[in-house]
Amino acid sequence: MIPTLAGRLQTRIFLLATVGVVLTALVVPVLPGGSGSLAETYLTAYLILLAAAVAGLGWELLYHLLMQFRWDKDWPTLFGLVTIVPEGLLMWTLLERGLIPGIDGPVPFSTFATMFAVVWTGQWLFANGPMRVLSVQWRLRGGRLF
Repeated sequence: MIPTLAGRLQTRIFLLATVGVVLTALVVPVLPGGSGSLAETYLTAYLILLAAAVAGLGWELLYHLLMQFRWDKDWPTLFGLVTIVPEGLLMWTLLERGLIPGIDGPVPFSTFATMFAVVWTGQWLFANGPMRVLSVQWRLRGGRLF
């Protein structure tokens, strides 16, 4: 399957809204470096998840542009895994500069890195495993869900 741009955008939003939300709910109580109440930590985590969804749409546009230079117009699976690095660095930079609305005060790097790594890796694994099995039509429609 070669995902279309619409398919990549839809899949990213779907994975963040399902797998991302569930993994965030599970990982927040055990995050290192938490300094506030659990409710504040949940709020911060979900605001970061929302910001990652918005920034992720921009990433998909950039990835789509870069894929046009590849003969098969697709990333190898390893490239998809390695994209955690630039996406994580962008989110950390936005967080550190206070550019994510609603987050007051600093977030420890260990808290951010743990949450981001767990959620991002979980989504990547789900998209490259169960999603391909549970939704064969998703694969046949270029990643589009609708």
